[in-house]
Formats: sequence, C-alpha cells, structure tokens
Amino acid sequence: MAESTAGGVQRRLPTDEARELLSLVRDIARRDIAPYAAEEEAAGRFPRELFALLSRSGLLGLPYGPECGGGGQPYEVYLQVLEELAAARLTVGLGVSVHTLSCHALAGFGTAEQRAAHLPAMLGGGLLGAYCLSEPSAGSDAAALRTRAVREGEEWVLDGTKAWITHGGIADFYTVMARTGGPGARGITAFLVPGDAPGLSAAPPERKMGMRGSPTAQLHFDGVRLADDRRLGGEGQGFSIALDALDAGRLGIAACAVGLAQAALDRAVAYAKERRQFGRPIADFQGLRFLLADMATRVEAGRALYLEAARLRDEGRPFGRCAAMAKLFCADAAMQTTTDAVQVLGGYGYTADFPVERYLREAKVLQIVEGTNQIQRVVIARHLVGTEFR
Repeated sequence: MAESTAGGVQRRLPTDEARELLSLVRDIARRDIAPYAAEEEAAGRFPRELFALLSRSGLLGLPYGPECGGGGQPYEVYLQVLEELAAARLTVGLGVSVHTLSCHALAGFGTAEQRAAHLPAMLGGGLLGAYCLSEPSAGSDAAALRTRAVREGEEWVLDGTKAWITHGGIADFYTVMARTGGPGARGITAFLVPGDAPGLSAAPPERKMGMRGSPTAQLHFDGVRLADDRRLGGEGQGFSIALDALDAGRLGIAACAVGLAQAALDRAVAYAKERRQFGRPIADFQGLRFLLADMATRVEAGRALYLEAARLRDEGRPFGRCAAMAKLFCADAAMQTTTDAVQVLGGYGYTADFPVERYLREAKVLQIVEGTNQIQRVVIARHLVGTEFR
C-alpha cells in the first residue's frame, strides 16, 4: 500500500493514484481554501467558486463510478479527501459530503436512463446538490415527515416545508423525501428536484453558532410539479433509500470531524512549542504534554474507526453499526479536542485572532447533523440487542 505523510498524519493508501489524489487535495487546501477560511467564515460567505474548482478537479464525485462521471475511488480514499478538506475549512469538507449524499439516491436507485441523463452533470458538471429529509416537526423522527407529493397524471405535485437544509437556496438540485402514501416509513418516496423549479423557494439562512459560511435554510414547496421520471426508486421506497444514504453520510461526518480535530491539534502543538512561560516553552510542562497526548490519541482512534467502517463498505460487508460508532466517536472527539485546543492557547484561544475558537464553535454541529449522537447510540444498541421492547 502506498504511504502518505503530511502535517504529522500518516496515511496508508491503497494505490499510487490515491496518493497523488491526496497530494492534489492538499495543494488545493493549502492554496485555495485555508488562507481564506477565517475571513469568509466571519463574513458568512459561501465559496461557490471553490466548489466549481473542486468539480473541475474531479473531487465532487469521487466514490461513484467513472461510467457516470465519477472518480471510481473506494470510500476509504474518498473519506480521507474529506478529512483533508475539512481540516482546511469545515464548510468545504462538509459541503462535499452533503453533495455526495445528495447524489446517492440517483446513483444507487435510479434507472440507467435517469443516471445517464443527470449524474454526469451532478458529479462533474459544476453543479451543487442538497439533501432534503428533515422538517420543522420531523428531525430525529424523520419518518414523521409531512411534505407531500400527489400524483396528477404523469406528474407529481409537491407541497410542504423542509428544514435544516445545507446549501438550501443555492443548490442546483435537491434529493427530496416526500410522502406519497400513508403514515410512517412505508409511505415515503424520493424525488430529484431541480433548484430552479417553479414553486420552490428558500427562507433566509439560519443564524448559526458556527459554519456561518455554509447556508442552512428551510425550503418551501408550493405546488412544485415534477415529471414521473424525477421519481427515484419505487413508490414507498424513499425512507429505505434515505437510511441507506445516511449510513454512508455518517462516515462523511466522521471524516470531517477528524479533519477538524486534526487542525485543532496541529494548532495546539505549534502554539505549545512557541509560547514561553517561566523561561521555557509551555510544551515542556508535563500537564500540557499529557493533554496534547490525549488529543492526538483521540484523533488517531477516530481516524482508525472511520477507516474500518469505510473498508467494510468497500468490501460489500455490513457497515451500518460501525458507521454509527464512527460518527458518534469522531464527533465527540472533535468537540473535546477543540475544547482542549482552546485551553492550550489560554486567553488567546478564546479570541477570534486564532482559529481554535472557530473550530470549537464548528465542532458542536457535528454532534447534531445526520443523526444526533443520541440517535447513533440508538442505532448501535439496536445492532447489539435488537429493537426496543414494545
């Protein structure tokens, strides 16, 4: 296996092609992402032109097959790309993860005709996607969603509201779960909705603690009409499609969490070596050295866990339990590691002059998105002991 080392991170990559890909990603991160991250996050600017660059570089379709415009990379490589992007700026890493998630239903459940018609542009044509499952009254209980699609002849008419949509209002396409049947999970169907569909509008973006450069908004569907060839999979199959996508998407969140934690660790180590107190670098003090050691161990453990889940997926083996564990552990690790990084920097860590305060604010959302960490515990326990007693 090819070895790759950068910024203290040692990677075992399966091919020389993967090693070259990671080198390309690091170059983009160093040149086009990291230098602008603090300013653009403070201003709440989404780097749309950067996503066009990522698309031209083949980074928006890595885990999908080359026959439909993807990069044909295994998940273990794709996730390490996400980690590198998130270490430079979480808005970018998470944005790529959400875009990949939004392509999942079409790539995995669309017909050959649907894939040929839409996937090349979605994966490499400069388009940006979003994934629409949650609603104002249906978050963790996603099967309770109320957005409805009613069939009228050869068309579907969508009405309702989606909430907490990353890229809401700026995406070129949305993968939308809507109710076409009765209550519960079996009444839900998936649709591919163009971003400029008449009747589709977005509310103003949410005012968030962190990731202010990534727009999160409600979407309103007011009589949005779609041809039946925009339906993905069978009627009533939408919730199983959504859960299949979330298993993979949780690994994206885990990789982004490790990237953010690695960035915080790197900043803390560099500061500890430079900052002098009592006549010597603070890195000389055992209490701080132990804190850094715990941070590094947490990051490495998270990386090993998400890669184990990715390799299971690449081998076609069940990976849902491991994905939930990876999302849970890595998100918690990012929260603790960014908190510790602020502590290492002391008063300076609490100011916006250093990036660790931003890392801390951003880490919190990783414990919430794509299934809260409490939901991950439900998923893990279900794998261990079965469904809850009724």
